[in-house]
Parts: sequence; C-alpha cells; structure tokens
Amino acid sequence: MKRILVIEDEPEMRRNLLTILRLENYEPLSADNGHAGLELARKESPDLVLCDVMLPGLDGYAVLEGLRAQPETAATPFIFLTAKGEKTDLRFGMNRGADDYLTKPVPRADLLKAVRARLKRATQSAPAAFKPDFSSSKPLERLGLTPRVAEVLLWVAQGKTNGDIAVILGISESTVKKHLLEIFATLGVETRSAATLHALEALSAPSA
Repeated sequence: MKRILVIEDEPEMRRNLLTILRLENYEPLSADNGHAGLELARKESPDLVLCDVMLPGLDGYAVLEGLRAQPETAATPFIFLTAKGEKTDLRFGMNRGADDYLTKPVPRADLLKAVRARLKRATQSAPAAFKPDFSSSKPLERLGLTPRVAEVLLWVAQGKTNGDIAVILGISESTVKKHLLEIFATLGVETRSAATLHALEALSAPSA
C-alpha cells in the first residue's frame, strides 16, 4: 500500500484529501504545517508528498528544498497544492524539483490522476548503470544541441511533461514541442524514451 503524505493547514481541505486517498486504498499521512510535514517525511519516507504552497512557519518551497537536500527523501515525488493566485510562482518550485502542481480546490479525478502518474513515473527509474548528474545541461550540448534545446532535453530526461517544461523555462508549450522535434532530428530518434536514453548516457559520462 502506497503511503502519501498530505501537508495542508486548512482542516477541511486536509480531511477531504485524506478521505479521497483512503477510499482509493492509499495509506495517507498528514501534517498541518511545514515543520511537522518535513519531520514526518523524514521519519516515515512516504511514496509521495502533496504539499500546500502557503503554510504557517515553513512554506511549501522550504519543505521541498528540505526534502531534496536529504538523500532518503531526495527522489520522493512531490506535488504542490496551490491557490489560483499562486500559479505565477510555480516556476520557482518546479525549478527546485517539484514534480507537479494541482490547483485548489482539487477535483477528485485530477488528484487521483496526478498521484497515479507520479507514482508510476517514480517506478520507472533510470537503468542502474546510469548515474546521471542533472545539475547542468552543458553535457547535452555535446550532442549537437543549442543551449536552450539542451535545457529542454535535461528536463525531458527527468520525466517532465511539455507543460512542466514550459513552466520551468518560461516558454510556451508550442516552443517546447518545436525544441523536442529538433532533439529528435539531431539525435536520430523518434520517441521521448529514446531521447532520454541518449541524455542519461551523456549526463552519466565522466567530465572531460
């Protein structure tokens, strides 16, 4: 049974999320503030974290940074819960390792779709032989890509969708698609999976 940590300070929202998850046979954990959520995540190692952006004391961005800084929680899928007015700040969170975001109030179907997608993606890890360094897109430029296109491939290799990449890089989805076609043509591949394999190889290679 997958364990999902919900960090949400609004009692009604928190109860609703926990009920939905419990009915879908997930094991929900909960915290009503950022400090408690971060400590619970470190203690319980959940399979996924749902976290509000605006929290008392420690906000969602700080929670995310705290999780990514610890080896035991660095790869835990993380989904932001955000009010509509906060969407302009999401690039900040996505650049720091968030996997997705949901706008409150969260429709049940959207919540479950996002949770299932991120849990599934988490199981599709890179081959054991690869130890990619995602800190820079520079190694990808050696594949014949321009700096901007290399940035797109860097995020593709980390499992981000076109929409995610558009938010992270501050460009349109149509531009992301254009860059993706350029990646396919340059690498001589036809799918994201094949492009990702090339990227992982390049990002795992020892620095020159």
